[in-house]
Amino acid sequence: MKYKEIEIYCKEHNVDKKLCSYLINNSLNVPNIIKINNSTISKETEKKLKRAIERLKKEPIQYIIGNVNFYGYIYKVTKNTLIPRFETEQLVDETIKHIKTTFKKPINVLDIGCGTGCIGITLKKELPHINVTLTDISKKALKIARENSKGLDIEILHGDMLKPIKNRKYDVIISNPPYISHDEEIMEIVKSNEPKKALYAKNNGLYYYEEILKNVSNIINKEFIIAFEIGSTQKDKIIDIAKKNLKNIKIITKKDLSERDRMIFIFND
Repeated sequence: MKYKEIEIYCKEHNVDKKLCSYLINNSLNVPNIIKINNSTISKETEKKLKRAIERLKKEPIQYIIGNVNFYGYIYKVTKNTLIPRFETEQLVDETIKHIKTTFKKPINVLDIGCGTGCIGITLKKELPHINVTLTDISKKALKIARENSKGLDIEILHGDMLKPIKNRKYDVIISNPPYISHDEEIMEIVKSNEPKKALYAKNNGLYYYEEILKNVSNIINKEFIIAFEIGSTQKDKIIDIAKKNLKNIKIITKKDLSERDRMIFIFND
């Protein structure tokens, strides 16, 4: 198979051109000289391409190539971790802005339910002076988080929500917890591939927000930021939960690029 025939093959199998290009650049390791000269790709590469295209019919491309570009960094992903999305990049970006304007000292940051670790690790990479702790109930997810955080001074703890945290305080609590209701319809490719524990939550998707907010006062400093990614219909209910459990607070909400309510930031007032 000639290099240019790859795109033809992708088109014949209803693979989007951009997706095909992403697959080639991130999975097939085709040398530039082959692309430029339209040389023949090896039989091994051809087989790998065809296997990958078959998988694309049922699996997200991130699981096929084994990584994702998040905030300009490459993070390993597996079927034991949720695939980081654009909304979560926005959460990180907004949190960085709030940290810079709120704190003038080194701070402690806790990423609850970290999965790949992309939130806490990206914060550490962008703000090297902060101290970061990652937690998750999944040991398999934490294995990936450890790989992604290699070379960084980051604490990783196993356990459910706030349970691993003992006798310490944090300035920033950040989380993208499971928030999909069990009866909510989601895309089949997501439902069939991504870990259910990282997707679904009891109480119409609100369970983990309640668990964090009713216990968080024990582990936050006087000046704090709590940052959540949320479902697009959950803003008002999560604000009510926050006001029920925390006194003298200021709340800011943020929409995603599709103008949906997707982030909540809670501060001491």
